[in-house]
Amino acid sequence: RCVWARCSGTPEKLSRSEPDAGNAADLPGRCAMSRGGGDAQACSRRSVRRTTDSATSAGLSLRIGFSVQTPFFLPHGTPGIGATTVPLTEGPVWDGKQLLFTHIQASSIRSYDPKTGKITDWRTGTDRTNGLAFDAQGRLFGCCSGSRSILRFDPDGRNVTVCDRVDGSKLNTPNDLAIDRKGRIWFTNPWNEGNVDKTEKQELDNRSVVRLDPQADGTYKSTRVTFDTVQPNGILVSQDQKTLYVAESNYTKGIVRELRAYPIKADGSLDTYTTLFTWGEDAKGVHRSIDGMCLDVDGNIVATNGWEVSGPGPMITVFSPSGRVLETHPVPANRPTNCCFGGPDMTTLFVTSTQGHFLKAETKRKGWAMYP
Repeated sequence: RCVWARCSGTPEKLSRSEPDAGNAADLPGRCAMSRGGGDAQACSRRSVRRTTDSATSAGLSLRIGFSVQTPFFLPHGTPGIGATTVPLTEGPVWDGKQLLFTHIQASSIRSYDPKTGKITDWRTGTDRTNGLAFDAQGRLFGCCSGSRSILRFDPDGRNVTVCDRVDGSKLNTPNDLAIDRKGRIWFTNPWNEGNVDKTEKQELDNRSVVRLDPQADGTYKSTRVTFDTVQPNGILVSQDQKTLYVAESNYTKGIVRELRAYPIKADGSLDTYTTLFTWGEDAKGVHRSIDGMCLDVDGNIVATNGWEVSGPGPMITVFSPSGRVLETHPVPANRPTNCCFGGPDMTTLFVTSTQGHFLKAETKRKGWAMYP
């Protein structure tokens, strides 16, 4: 069952579309969800229907296992978001005090203060920046879809381009990135038409993973490192720095959607990958694979995947480093995009979505990040 409730009220139980043995809050590996206001709503395995009471009303809040927290939602009408655009949120990262995430179509990075519960603009004019990542020094980098580049967001307000080309050609639309202890930036370089002007054209003949190596003069050298990807998406470097996890996330039938583990060689090149998990397809369409992901302290991969179109629905999936599915948790959003751990003890999971949700869940897992 799904358990829905007002944050300050008594949970109301609504049956799911399939039989269940009991209360989700009492079952390990299951999820309970709540809404910040309004009437309880039906939850199905395939989709989550949502209404909002006003332009400033909260959306849905997710909890994994236990305590419900205050939800947030960035609806149509948010500054910079028109009535016909998608309020897409992405790229959550924790800096030790606040949670930053991107509002792609509004070209802004938002800040969530867990002490006050307020969401404010942290940086504007980010030209449809998608994924974010900190390096070991605490410098923030992002994948800028609009300018087709990798940016560094300096404290003085400057947005510095660190890379916009590879192999002599313009980047595609950088999507997500991970930074290792050597300061190397690994990023996925698919082609996402929805995050770039229609006048832009793809110059490269591939959609690959690119590695940026820091140089003595402060610049970066770009190198293509995958030659077998079709539409790479989420990306992570393992805690021991020996493995690059890449989500292959194409939406075309007949093309595999996988979670891959590439061994990182001493020279920075990648060895032959191991497939950790493969998503299927059915009569309704392909099953949506990983969009974004993060790590817990045990090295497990916590990932956003699934959608309302086909398959088991939108969810958070926890994979072991070998690819075994440890947990799945339904998410009250049609298409979750990314996630990260944060909060004082790094046990709060923050989740974004294509619908513009900003969700948080209190978990029994502790997240890991190189910074802070």
